[in-house]
Amino acid sequence: MSFVSFKNARIVRAAWLGEGGRRLDCNPYMSGALEAREALKQLTCKKDRLSDVTLSMFDSGRESRTWVDDSRYGVRYMGSSAIGLSDLSSLPLISKKQVAKNPKLLVEGEWSLITRSGTIGRMAYVRPDMVGLACSEDVLRVVPDPERIPPGYLYAFLSSRYGVPLVVSGTYGAIIQHIEPEHIADLPVPRFDPTTEEVIAAKVDAAAQVRTQAVELLHAASSRLYKRLGLKQPTSVALLPKPDFSAVSSELFKDRGDAYYYSSRNAESRAAFDGVAVSRMLSGVAEVFIPGIFKRLYASDPQFGSPYITGGDVFELAPTSEKYLMKRLAAEYRLLLRKGMIVVQEAGQLGGLIGRSVMVGGYLDGFSCSNNMIRIVPEDDIDGGYLFTLLSGEHGVRLLSREAAGSSIPHTDEHRVKRIHVPWPSREDREHIGTPAIQARELRDQACVWEREARDMLEARIQRGE
Repeated sequence: MSFVSFKNARIVRAAWLGEGGRRLDCNPYMSGALEAREALKQLTCKKDRLSDVTLSMFDSGRESRTWVDDSRYGVRYMGSSAIGLSDLSSLPLISKKQVAKNPKLLVEGEWSLITRSGTIGRMAYVRPDMVGLACSEDVLRVVPDPERIPPGYLYAFLSSRYGVPLVVSGTYGAIIQHIEPEHIADLPVPRFDPTTEEVIAAKVDAAAQVRTQAVELLHAASSRLYKRLGLKQPTSVALLPKPDFSAVSSELFKDRGDAYYYSSRNAESRAAFDGVAVSRMLSGVAEVFIPGIFKRLYASDPQFGSPYITGGDVFELAPTSEKYLMKRLAAEYRLLLRKGMIVVQEAGQLGGLIGRSVMVGGYLDGFSCSNNMIRIVPEDDIDGGYLFTLLSGEHGVRLLSREAAGSSIPHTDEHRVKRIHVPWPSREDREHIGTPAIQARELRDQACVWEREARDMLEARIQRGE
């Protein structure tokens, strides 16, 4: 017989059962919800029920999905894990016909999105570049009533350290947990003076706006890349020949024997890069390395560690972590992220995140990150902006991902990445192409600051009991 530890046990008073809806599972009493409710009770300000300040709360309903390959016939679709991504350009496409039959799939601006199944309580604020995208039925749409509450303020509260526990406490289910609108309808929303609420909302809205501007700047950088280098646009996967087969010389074939490496999409991208007059090996223009495998030893005190995130976390808008990898370990294995570095997913399924890049900004500087990310360290910001624009585009993703090998979970070899030849135009061209990407990185950092400031202001008011 094994002994169950009681270190996380908690005595539940009979009065709390009434507040928790007579529920006998642990969630309402162990997630911090009771402390959050108690803190809100102490406030002298008015509290509104969530249902009273919203027009509706709903999900899209469960149905099978019809996927398409061509953007002419599809709408980008956010799964529950995608609502927090900074780059939504590579999302799968769901049929426009299905969306027309079920308009609830689409999201609109200034809504708060909450994951309602599996991992409960992850949130996102619908910014302008997300408007019109389809979204999973596992995401709850909270539609604010702008006549009653500033939408940005409502999101700041729901995503705060007081709002999240209250949302999570409403979960139910033994294996796959869920929340429904009725479970959070009575959630208390503190109402401060209009000026405070508007200031908080303005920061959230400003963060949403600059994140959209960052997307536009990255599109501008990509446009400059194709124009300056004369690159041919990549052919859509839907228009590539089927079946996909290639003929290669035996001289080339002795280096790699897997079919994907020689597929038409990868051959097209290699030809596009080779068509530029001047090229260099990636290792000749930047330092390239993949940290070794290491044992994860976490520090109990944050001052002795650096926040640790996985490769998937890097692609989120504002990654957070409660785990702190020991500083000694992070330094020994070169796991620390530094501003200006480019990190590339080196493992995973082809067609997923593998081969996709992120340029590290000030927000991620000092985080430690999984060894499953290729580190590319350019000489300066100009080269960093150019390389990120080049490698994060479809041609770059194809040529990085094709270097992966393995049957179950493909992994990338550091030396193969170093040997990739990339176009290397003049310094003036590299600066012209990369400048918008650098500006986008700074805007995304600023968005994280503003959103954090909004929550800090709200949480400070609650802490003071005002």
